[in-house]
Amino acid sequence: MTATEGKVDVHHLCKLAGVSRASYYRHFEARAPREADVELTSHIQLLSLRYRFYGYRRITAVLRRSGLIVNAKRVQRLMREDNLIAMRRKPFAPPTSDSRHGFLIVPNLLRGLVPSGLDQIWVADITYIRLREAFAYLAVILDGFSRKVVGWALAPHLDASLAVEALDHALADRKPKPASLIHHSDRGVQYASTDYRQRLAGHDITVSMSRPGNPYDNAKAESFMKILKTEEVDGRRFKNIEHARRSIGVFIESIYNTERLPT
Repeated sequence: MTATEGKVDVHHLCKLAGVSRASYYRHFEARAPREADVELTSHIQLLSLRYRFYGYRRITAVLRRSGLIVNAKRVQRLMREDNLIAMRRKPFAPPTSDSRHGFLIVPNLLRGLVPSGLDQIWVADITYIRLREAFAYLAVILDGFSRKVVGWALAPHLDASLAVEALDHALADRKPKPASLIHHSDRGVQYASTDYRQRLAGHDITVSMSRPGNPYDNAKAESFMKILKTEEVDGRRFKNIEHARRSIGVFIESIYNTERLPT
């Protein structure tokens, strides 16, 4: 039974159909929520394909940002009914940092500092990327204010040249003013190496390093690596390093740096 926009009396229709007016209105009013759920589920499915590891809270935020008025619990229900709740797994992690070296170590200069603009603090880190038959290693540098990636490099080795390449990209792109920037990293040999330190000194960049065994000192870089793994890398089978480089590049430039919601 459908609405007739007043052309036929509802009481007469109900009498002909042998139903009460209360039953008619319950049926008519129930259709709108069901149709709205179908439309909303369609939006959720498209977003879940694009942001494969977003949970219902972030999907809700994206929907709201697009202009829809939605409730997080409703989105959670629809995602659960459509089997779209994100899954997580923690793969084996090979070591990427070795602080047992003879290079100079400097203290953490970031404690209590809060950047007020771009290119005041950069944070750097290295992680592994699983390929089909091997591992590759990703070095990134993020701006501490915007949290955007300003430089990155991917290579099949952990030599200092990997970190230097990411730094060179950041320097070329951002061109920070001399004596205006602090570069923070862990105590790994790549960041303590002579080549890396000379590159920083050549641009009058102050060096800062985390305390030993304290990942919270480099929390912003650690947070990005977690996002990268859960939203782009984990569950993927990169054929080779070029496949990984293309996919990670698209994620950084087209999603993380431009579209992704902050955590």
